[in-house]
Amino acid sequence: MTVHLEVAEGVGTLRLDRPPMNALDAAMQDRLKELAEEITRRDDVRAVVVHGGEKVFAAGADIKEMQAMDHTAMVLRARALQDSFTAVARIPKPVVAAVAGYALGGGCELALCADFRIAGESARLGQPEILLGLIPGAGGTQRLARLIGPSRAKDLIFTGRQVKADEALALGLVDRVVPAAEVYEQAHAWAARLAKGPAIALRAAKEAVDTGLETDIDTGLTVERNWFAGLFATEDRERGVRSFVEDGPGKARFL
Repeated sequence: MTVHLEVAEGVGTLRLDRPPMNALDAAMQDRLKELAEEITRRDDVRAVVVHGGEKVFAAGADIKEMQAMDHTAMVLRARALQDSFTAVARIPKPVVAAVAGYALGGGCELALCADFRIAGESARLGQPEILLGLIPGAGGTQRLARLIGPSRAKDLIFTGRQVKADEALALGLVDRVVPAAEVYEQAHAWAARLAKGPAIALRAAKEAVDTGLETDIDTGLTVERNWFAGLFATEDRERGVRSFVEDGPGKARFL
């Protein structure tokens, strides 16, 4: 398999494993969807790290595979491509991308599916599809614009240029830059911290934020209101409030 799921202490690591560049062919895309759906179902996975290894996150789609496809073949494949990435984006648990080396094209789009992105100092990100006479097809035109704004997204998409880690941080494309050797360690630490949090409330928070970005504010407020009230029926809410009253803030332990 070219994508693996490793689970330990509540953290699931989705590890890309197709040397040398983790080119995202159709088999990898399908496997990502399969594992994202498995993670969604599994109660023992409470937070997720997406990692491509120490040298490269994912350098993009498999161009040789694409070269062999005509219009009809891509019409049939494009939905499956988007669905695989959307499955990762819709994992109802905190997801962090550990970006080392290149995250280009589909690799950048996969990183965009995470809630948080930690990049190594040597990371390079971008959407170079325009250089092939194409546009991003796995969510890049949509998720990138929502993350960094339309003008900045158009700059990257129109030019196809790569950005280094420091510029990616300034753009808001990544959230933290760390030494290259510490990317996975710090991403895992972030995920492990959230894995100890209230799972249903974290799911609610993620859904409320993501829905609000995709719709009008009234709909977003309705989602927020319904989740907020609904959480009063959970054991985590009872545990959290009781701990606050008895022991002070930030000391609750959730199951």
